[in-house]
Amino acid sequence: QVHLVESGGGWVQAGGSLSLSCAASGGIFTNYAMGWFRQAPGKEREFVASISRRAVGTNYADSVKGRFTISRDNAKNTVSLQMNNLKSEDTAIYYCAGSRFSGMWATAKEYDAWGQGTQVTVSS
Repeated sequence: QVHLVESGGGWVQAGGSLSLSCAASGGIFTNYAMGWFRQAPGKEREFVASISRRAVGTNYADSVKGRFTISRDNAKNTVSLQMNNLKSEDTAIYYCAGSRFSGMWATAKEYDAWGQGTQVTVSS
């Protein structure tokens, strides 16, 4: 099973940008569709974005469409999340996830590999 490690979180003012990265090891990266989820304090984990194994397709939560972009580099075994025009409601721990099911899944139950999470704080 692939091992995932996120990086790139931090603090930013509203309207700013951050880029998250997730490095995969220990598995065949192209066997995994990849996703990003987030969890804010006191809330359930929610879907943010996903990308298919070969980066042919992407899927986004309505709340981030037009502001966030998911991408992957299969040569480097990485998946990234570029976040622009950040809002205070984007504050959360962001998790990278991998799914051995082909597709662009938006529910956590399809994912069987998870990173430890990285904190994103947006100050208004």
